[in-house]
Amino acid sequence: MKKITFLLLALFFIQASFAQKKAADLLIKSATIIDVNTGKIIPKQMIAIKNGLIIAVLPESQLKKYTAVKTLDARGKYVMPGLWDMHMHFGGGTEIIEENKNLLPLYLAYGITTIRDAAADISPSVLQWRAEIAAGKLQGPTIFTSGPKLEGYKSVWKGDIEVGNTGEIKQALDSLQKMKVDFVKITDNTLSPELFLESIRMARQRGYQVSAHIPNALTMEQIAAAGLSSVEHLGYALKAGSKIEREISAEVAAGTLKGKAFNQKVMDTFEETAAMATYRNMAEHGMYITPTLSLNYILTYFEKDNHKHDTYLQYIGKGLQKTYEGRVKRVEQDDAEAIEFRHQLFEKTVKTLPLLQKAGVKIMAGTDAGYLNSYAYPGIGLHKELELLVKYGLTPLQALQASVVNSPAFLNKKVYGSLSTGKRADLLLLNENPLKNISATQKIYAVITKGELLDRHTLDQMLENVKKKNDLSL
Repeated sequence: MKKITFLLLALFFIQASFAQKKAADLLIKSATIIDVNTGKIIPKQMIAIKNGLIIAVLPESQLKKYTAVKTLDARGKYVMPGLWDMHMHFGGGTEIIEENKNLLPLYLAYGITTIRDAAADISPSVLQWRAEIAAGKLQGPTIFTSGPKLEGYKSVWKGDIEVGNTGEIKQALDSLQKMKVDFVKITDNTLSPELFLESIRMARQRGYQVSAHIPNALTMEQIAAAGLSSVEHLGYALKAGSKIEREISAEVAAGTLKGKAFNQKVMDTFEETAAMATYRNMAEHGMYITPTLSLNYILTYFEKDNHKHDTYLQYIGKGLQKTYEGRVKRVEQDDAEAIEFRHQLFEKTVKTLPLLQKAGVKIMAGTDAGYLNSYAYPGIGLHKELELLVKYGLTPLQALQASVVNSPAFLNKKVYGSLSTGKRADLLLLNENPLKNISATQKIYAVITKGELLDRHTLDQMLENVKKKNDLSL
């Protein structure tokens, strides 16, 4: 009788012990966490994940308080939030929609768990993918999209919403609102400077963040006053740093300054004191900038590497590769003088990067990858962008922050940006410390997206599947 009583008591205590344990879907143990907000390295940590959220980050001595369906040993691994690519494009026409869809696993395979689609010509498909990924019906990075962008009449870009007066701007914004876009994108190919500013103001009045290319007929001060949220591409910062920016803008507006003469005058009149004053004003207005160094770097030094034999091309569909031809043909026509000039312009432009950082302008990491933009690749391209950000003046920590801290802050997505309780369980596990060498972001051990573990074998299989799909389409 005593023996039975003892066994019952033992069983009771075992059950009580299990009942007290907190349930998780996934436990990561023995992790070294990178605090991307401070740069602090925190060893011997455990991370508990449930229903796609982080429910605890504690010293691994607390591991016994949790039970999980799956446990991942992260001994010797560095854990940080999943990467964001804040400027990419889906597009190239309805005939290559499937090739665009094949880019989704490329992002995850390279640790990029969130992307921002900065407008193109297949928005209905992108919006569908966004919804399916959010619902767990399609595997891919979280998508934030502008939908079609705003432009003037007869724009060179396909898929734009063309506007020519404030009434049409209102109608355009109404249509974007029905699509439930995540932000608004505006470009300046044929849109007048006046309507450009009005488009910014009207979109901001509706609560949207607004990203844009900037008309050279306007000053950065005018752009900031109108409320632009993000400047897309670093080149605009060079003109903004000219000590005679107003004069240059006026000449552009009058049609007397363009092309090479414009770029030369901007380079000749750039002055750090003037630049810092303008950049500080941008920071005071809460403006961000997405430099997208990758594409410019590729095209600037194209004579040194034409990328036509890149092994990564096995992951890019032939239809998408064909969209690269326009930019490639233009740059291949440059003679020695033109090549030297593009080198000078690029190297002058990138000198603005550390100045923007110093002034307090928030920098976001984006690649311009997708269609049209030659050899700026979805996936690996973001890692190349991080390398370039460091090469041209940011610290590895600042480069990581440009991807995983500033990006969600721009979109006011507070459930991202750190490894802490309540945050989305989008994680990147690395074999090496990227704070010591930014290229370590490419040493991927595993990716966790929405709480789902993708180990190295799974990531490799995803890449192989993309390659096979491209082979079958030939």
